[in-house]
Amino acid sequence: MSLSLILASASPRRRELLATIGVEPRVRPVHIDETPHPDEAPLAYVTRLAREKALAAEVAPGQAVLGADTVVVLGERILGKPRDKADGLAMLAALSGGEHRVITAVAVTGPAGLLEAAVTTRVWMREISSAEAEAYWASGEPGDKAGGYAVQGLASIFVTRLEGSYSAVVGLPLHESAELLRRQGLPLWSGALPPMA
Repeated sequence: MSLSLILASASPRRRELLATIGVEPRVRPVHIDETPHPDEAPLAYVTRLAREKALAAEVAPGQAVLGADTVVVLGERILGKPRDKADGLAMLAALSGGEHRVITAVAVTGPAGLLEAAVTTRVWMREISSAEAEAYWASGEPGDKAGGYAVQGLASIFVTRLEGSYSAVVGLPLHESAELLRRQGLPLWSGALPPMA
């Protein structure tokens, strides 16, 4: 029986990223409590959410599930999705002219059990003027993005340097995700790359 993949996320970016490596998942979003635990470190938090998403999806025989989560971290402060315009503008102001980290965790359940990986990428931004921040918020792009920006979208003009995985900042570290999927027995590139033994 060939293995199919369930994507436990409504993110169109994750679905598009998976398509680039030849994987067409069935999208089945799950809803979990994303409240950080007291004193939970960013890496532990994002890894826990990815795991909980993967485990929360309903699965049938012959299916694997991929759950993922991305957070923007400034110092040790987790920047989630903006609550409103004021929160979004405050996030951009905090990120402006400095360096921050983006951590994306991925968890895959399947025949090999629960497999996990997490990737940290460093991102530098130029100074962002208040007028630019207002215009960016008005575009509608940052409202549902961790840290209040999308590196693959209009905010790309703010990013001066990136050290690590670009796809992880978009929402899914492709190298690590591909390895987890192959370990579960899911072929990539329509079977051209065989599952790992």
